[in-house]
Amino acid sequence: MTDKPEFSSKLIWLLIFAVALIWFSNLEYRTLIKPDEGRYAEIPREMVASGDWTTPRLNDLKYFEKPPLQYWATAVAYTVFGEYQWTSRLWSGLTGFAGIFLVWFAGARLFGRQAGGYAALILGSSLLYVLIGHINTLDMGVTFFITLSIVSLLVGQTRISKREQRNWMLLAWAAMALAVLSKGLMGIVLPGAALFIYCVAERDFSVLKRMHWLSGLSVFLLIAAPWFYLVMKANPEFFERFFIYEHYTRFTTKELGRYQPWYYFIPILLMGALPWTLLMFDSLSRAWRRGRQPGRLFNAERFLLIWAIFIYLFFTVSGSKLPSYLLPMFPALALLMGNRIAVMSERTLFWQIAPVVLVAIVWLVLAANAGKFADTPQQAELYPRFGAWMMVAGMVLLSGLLLGMAMLWRSKKWIAVVVLSLTGLLTGQIGLTGHNEAARDRSAKHIAEAIRDKIKPEVPFYSVQTYEWTLAFYLPSIFTLVEYQDEMSFGIQQEPQRWIPSISEFAKVWETQSEAFAIMPAYTYPILQQKGLSMKTIFEDSQFVVVSRQ
Repeated sequence: MTDKPEFSSKLIWLLIFAVALIWFSNLEYRTLIKPDEGRYAEIPREMVASGDWTTPRLNDLKYFEKPPLQYWATAVAYTVFGEYQWTSRLWSGLTGFAGIFLVWFAGARLFGRQAGGYAALILGSSLLYVLIGHINTLDMGVTFFITLSIVSLLVGQTRISKREQRNWMLLAWAAMALAVLSKGLMGIVLPGAALFIYCVAERDFSVLKRMHWLSGLSVFLLIAAPWFYLVMKANPEFFERFFIYEHYTRFTTKELGRYQPWYYFIPILLMGALPWTLLMFDSLSRAWRRGRQPGRLFNAERFLLIWAIFIYLFFTVSGSKLPSYLLPMFPALALLMGNRIAVMSERTLFWQIAPVVLVAIVWLVLAANAGKFADTPQQAELYPRFGAWMMVAGMVLLSGLLLGMAMLWRSKKWIAVVVLSLTGLLTGQIGLTGHNEAARDRSAKHIAEAIRDKIKPEVPFYSVQTYEWTLAFYLPSIFTLVEYQDEMSFGIQQEPQRWIPSISEFAKVWETQSEAFAIMPAYTYPILQQKGLSMKTIFEDSQFVVVSRQ
């Protein structure tokens, strides 16, 4: 017989406060790292500086890879609170935290209060969800709105009242529009494709009659269309770049350099679901075995199963892969796991958690040997310090697993799940915080601190054969790129006068300046010396050299 949650309201609020404190504690502590955190911190900073919230720009060049919702949210945070590391990450942190409560609500409505509580605890402690919720990327924001659309669909389709169903479906359409404004067409294509697969698998297309198409599409277009209209009016080239290149080309080709083999996501899913990996497979298997359930208006459990599998397979066949692409799976997985764990015996859960102890032991061994993974002298200096934090995280993980298993052995399932959840959250947060010890290898904050007093905003600043993604935010500054394009190639094509295509041309420009600054990779500096450029070194480390015009 399983225990039932007997926590008082005071204890529940105490748990929420503890989770919130742990969740938001390190948003400011950690240095921004390249490329994503630098990119998504800088674009909204330039929005605030220019006052143009229609056309996204990076390094003052048009940048149409993604829609603007997160840029707008971050720009608002900058305007209200100032430009800090924590305000640049605030949208990811807030949407990640809100997603936990969304899953709590959805689980309670669909499967019962216990299942909802378990689902929230599981989601808020799954390793990948914790990590992405504290890194400045667009994935957590779009995951929240896609999840909101799915939850609204599930709740709406399981309600009898037509008025209630309509309201939930309108919320689903609104959420898909916000998902599109977060990261593009995936915000409507993925939920739509999953729903179609559900209809085919269940041999039930009646749900399509309950989508409230006319009013729903009106809400969708009212929210999503205005920005697309305005940005295309201001930038006729937007359509081809955003809809063709960033969606079709990105998915179907290896052009973007993010190609990975078909098995790329297997270790990411296995590690990302920790400490609930075996429970995840058990829950998926149970949902699969339950099969179709004739007579039900809508089979929420079956849809969640289809959604999770579809997301995994969709990005597996994509020509572009990143670990965060799996994130939209996790709220659905948490709901399935919450539903499963609510009826699971303590001993069954005990044996599903027990193998994770071996993972914790391997974690400790790897952390103790972190320095052996270094490829450069700087990494050899930084990685052992990061390894010390990972050792602490590994010990927290091991201790929490053993304590949670002890509670399960004593038939205290609810307490055990709380312990295991706090363990997972703390483990992720300690490891992520400790990464700050290695951040110097992937950040330019230390460069900005060393040269800030020497830089003059009105003096030209060149970036030669590189673009340091985080330096612009920390100075802040706009650079003239030299013999470098990368992600800014499209913006350079639109405004070619904003860059210098070769070092030879740069040398001519440099010698005409009375004052100027330049940053370059360490290997570029001798090339410029050979050309006899008048330079004075104002910063130098193993990666970069910053010079001024003598």
